[in-house]
Amino acid sequence: MFVEVIFILTKLKELRKSIGISQKTLAEAIGVSQQSINKYENHNIEPDITTLMRIAKYFNTSVDYIIGNSNENSVPLLNITDEESKIICTYRTLDNRKKNSILEILNIYSSNK
Repeated sequence: MFVEVIFILTKLKELRKSIGISQKTLAEAIGVSQQSINKYENHNIEPDITTLMRIAKYFNTSVDYIIGNSNENSVPLLNITDEESKIICTYRTLDNRKKNSILEILNIYSSNK
């Protein structure tokens, strides 16, 4: 017996808005179009499993959380705060030049201990 699996991304819009990024920014980060993000959020289409996994990785959460099968928002092994999670998600939206600048600043601060 074949069982159809439907991925309804119940938490996608909430996650995206919680870190203040646009559909376009998220789309660019995970390699899909802005229209796809809009359709995922409005339950018009479903992402393939690879895209679903990229979304979960981007937000440092599980696929189960995104599709509403879990209330646990973070990946338990990482044990990071909400603030740290927002910093990571924001960092992922930056272009390589800005990421390198952030890394240089972190190196300066960490070497001044």
